[in-house]
Amino acid sequence: MNQPSSTPIPLPEGAGHHSAFELPPLALYIHIPWCVKKCPYCDFNSHAAGPTLPEEEYIDALLADLDEELPQVYGRPLTSIFFGGGTPSLFSAKALGRLLAGVERRVPFAADIEITLEANPGTFEQAKFAAYRSLGINRLSIGVQSFQAAKLKALGRIHDGDEAIRAADMARAAGFDNFNLDLMHGLPEQSIDDALDDLRIAIAQAPTHLSWYQLTLEPNTVFWNQPPTLPEDDILWDIQEAGQALLAAHGYAQYEVSAYAQPGKAARHNLNYWTFGDFLGIGAGAHAKLSRPDGTISRSWKTRLPKDYLAAGKRFTAGERALSQDELPFEFLMNVLRLTDGVASELFTQRTGLPLSLLADARAEALSRGLLHSDPARLAATREGQLFLNDLLQHFLP
Repeated sequence: MNQPSSTPIPLPEGAGHHSAFELPPLALYIHIPWCVKKCPYCDFNSHAAGPTLPEEEYIDALLADLDEELPQVYGRPLTSIFFGGGTPSLFSAKALGRLLAGVERRVPFAADIEITLEANPGTFEQAKFAAYRSLGINRLSIGVQSFQAAKLKALGRIHDGDEAIRAADMARAAGFDNFNLDLMHGLPEQSIDDALDDLRIAIAQAPTHLSWYQLTLEPNTVFWNQPPTLPEDDILWDIQEAGQALLAAHGYAQYEVSAYAQPGKAARHNLNYWTFGDFLGIGAGAHAKLSRPDGTISRSWKTRLPKDYLAAGKRFTAGERALSQDELPFEFLMNVLRLTDGVASELFTQRTGLPLSLLADARAEALSRGLLHSDPARLAATREGQLFLNDLLQHFLP
């Protein structure tokens, strides 16, 4: 993970933080909230697009939103940018080019910045891919979910398997040598063979990264109110075991609960989240987490509905709260323990400003239950700890 080195920040007397606190790397998340249609399993802040998108108006709002955030991050370079949604690829390359140029005028880019765009198969053609690549976008995340017609229909997806395969080919032809395929398992009435066939087709496209995760039923979705028939738990377990073995056999190392990558191709933007790095969030409903030189850490969130976000005279930020010292251990571990190898123990103090000794009792308890590795130099869940992550995290609740 290539990141600029952090500089220890001297803290004011009585701040209650350890002197080894460091400002972490800084990323930017940009939320584009529109989709062609809303999928029945999706609980993200996404909205069906009308016949025309307010591209220019929304870009203006995003840059004005960023302007309000600048005093908090002056002088800190961006190590990554992630366009999420919704379906960011619904926006034209011209609009995204204006946005990126505006962001770079306001916040310096690290020399090796990773810029990811989420896209769906079928929402663009090869010329659009090439135009995105010419803007400096150097990573795609393509939402495939399945290659099988019946499964795609059940998920409410509007592409077919052939379009998904073409999207991977087009990405390569446009110069993307780093792209992710998003794939689900545990789909309605899915067998082990169905799930493994999807994985084999995905692997055959030679993505550098695969996000492979189980479908879950989330509140405020169509699937929550009208649940489909999902595989039994023993089938889900067998899918997980067989799929992980297949991915490993093809050189995709698991580095997070649902993330698999070829060597050196882990998603840097997501790694920043999972190592408790800082991130700005602009766009309707976007969230942010920022550290300040005095050691305080806060989370904030933006106005959620696009029409409200675009309304004249409103505030972009809908809410903000500082994290208390009691909350920080759980907030930190909720992220880092998702990583297969965890993190060096010293990162706890660097990211939170708190002494590692605060975790001693909870670590001992989790260790006695076989949920945490015994190496004192690392904070890492065992395989059982990753399978029962919520149980592990209970030990660190404030």
